[in-house]
Amino acid sequence: MQAMEISKTDLLTPHPFEEIRFTTRDGLRLYGRRYRASLEAGRRPVLCLAGLTRNSRDFHVMAEALASHPHSPRDVYTLDARGRGMSEHDTDWRNYAVPVEMLDAIDFMTRCELSDVAVVGTSRGGLVAMVMAAAQPSTIGAVVLNDIGPVIEMDGLLRIAGYVGRTPLPSSWDHAGKIAQELNARHFPNISDEGWREISRQWFNEKNGRPVASYDPKVSRSLSVLDGSMPALWAQFGALRRIPAMVIRGANSDLLSEKTVSQMAERHPNLVSHVVPDEGHAPLLQDAPTLEAIGAFLAREDVTYHGA
Repeated sequence: MQAMEISKTDLLTPHPFEEIRFTTRDGLRLYGRRYRASLEAGRRPVLCLAGLTRNSRDFHVMAEALASHPHSPRDVYTLDARGRGMSEHDTDWRNYAVPVEMLDAIDFMTRCELSDVAVVGTSRGGLVAMVMAAAQPSTIGAVVLNDIGPVIEMDGLLRIAGYVGRTPLPSSWDHAGKIAQELNARHFPNISDEGWREISRQWFNEKNGRPVASYDPKVSRSLSVLDGSMPALWAQFGALRRIPAMVIRGANSDLLSEKTVSQMAERHPNLVSHVVPDEGHAPLLQDAPTLEAIGAFLAREDVTYHGA
């Protein structure tokens, strides 16, 4: 891997983050961010891993909140998986796979000199976290699973498969907001038109002031539902028993069921559970109660941090 490149920029708020570009072990150039803690306090850093077609922008609000938390500020890192966001596309779609993306996350952690992190994994990112905990236990010291668990509901999987790689390219940012609303309004009924326009800027990259695709459409080829339901990942979830864990579920989620959350709690007795009302898959991690719950969970578990 080559030395990473770091630059600073702003997004939506004056608080700066550092942009990180690095080369993976197989030669792909990926993109990440670092939100520096407002006060160096030796807190466990956070690594955010996004959903199947999503990217670092999904975590901007949460990263700002955690980095500037009044009582427990901490560094927050975000990573665009290969083929997503600002990261380079892979010429072989078969590398859009959880085990490969786990290795990319480990490469990112190595470049940033991170270990024993708290992983916040949304959907696909949560699957990566579970596999990482099983394969490389020292990398993870705590985990927040955002609307994902060992059992993935077929209804949600079919819905996602229906639009991945098929979402039309919007002609303007207003159009982008309408697309985001049409695809998600049923599960997120309380978001305004302006809110959807803001969310669309997470969904799409920007080029010359216009929205463009933010992921390689070949990512869809890694999401096959023709073979039926995905196998349950209870063995991988079992690797989380040794560390503090939190699960967040959207009350309207069609991917993570209440039954699965209950079973997760039975297998991880100290599991912290939080439900986001009026949101589906996946919760936006932007409302005050959810941000407070995540911050409180991380602060409580800093006592187990073995890093710097």
